[in-house]
Amino acid sequence: MRRPARSRIALLTGRELMKLIRIPLVLGSLLLSSVHCGLAGAQTPPSFRDCDDVCPEMVKLPSGRFTMGSPESEPERNPLEVQHSVAIAKSFAIGKYDVTFAQWDACVADGGCNGYKPADEGWGRDNRPVINVNLADARSYAAWLTRKTGKAYRLLSEAEWEYAARGGTSTAYYWGDAAGQKHANCKGCGTEWDDLQSSPVGTFPPNPFGLYDMAGNVWSWIADCWNPRFDGAPVDGGAWETGTCSQHVLRGGAYDHEFGPLRAASRGGYDVTARDSSIGFRIARDF
Repeated sequence: MRRPARSRIALLTGRELMKLIRIPLVLGSLLLSSVHCGLAGAQTPPSFRDCDDVCPEMVKLPSGRFTMGSPESEPERNPLEVQHSVAIAKSFAIGKYDVTFAQWDACVADGGCNGYKPADEGWGRDNRPVINVNLADARSYAAWLTRKTGKAYRLLSEAEWEYAARGGTSTAYYWGDAAGQKHANCKGCGTEWDDLQSSPVGTFPPNPFGLYDMAGNVWSWIADCWNPRFDGAPVDGGAWETGTCSQHVLRGGAYDHEFGPLRAASRGGYDVTARDSSIGFRIARDF
């Protein structure tokens, strides 16, 4: 199977940051240490669509409060992190899956997404997560959805992503503290796609909020500018729109990364103009 040319990331430990060979990447970690949320321990929330099958399936999450920052016991913790309380002030919806090629191609066919047709690396389109998109590309999709549906679509803030990814859990991964096998698509995850290519969305079990692929498969672009510390971060769950805005936060890890970046705590910053075969995005919607 052909392996495409792509960025290579080396995971370092302690105070060291992850280093991207071609494009600067800076890493820390973020841990949701406590969640006070109406869905924790409750039934998985139902999903909905704002239009036919070309629109992403969405899941509504309630407001809630949690602690951002990581305790000293978190593996691979960045000591620059400072714990702070964040209140997700309003309920919001999040895509049940990463945005797929089928959904992206529908946007292009409808005159949106600037007519850009990203390469699928020969892996197939349809229900594979769209890849080779940069931050502006992801935002163009959200803008098209907003025009099409009349609803306010956008990218997730970093706080919203963490809140959603954990699904009310406080473990390193949403399935537990041990990485295990076949929980996600990553290098060493024990699947047929490991370190080779993306997998179809929804291949692995969802988290407690019914969200798929919040760990592994492809990274997700986030609305926040990159900031290595949490000092001064928004406390209302909104996006941090100051800092190093030539880089934006990435979340979730990817098929060509080992277990570390799959942790719900892991975060990175990436060049906003870059397109890569391991980067896609997930969408959010306001109410």
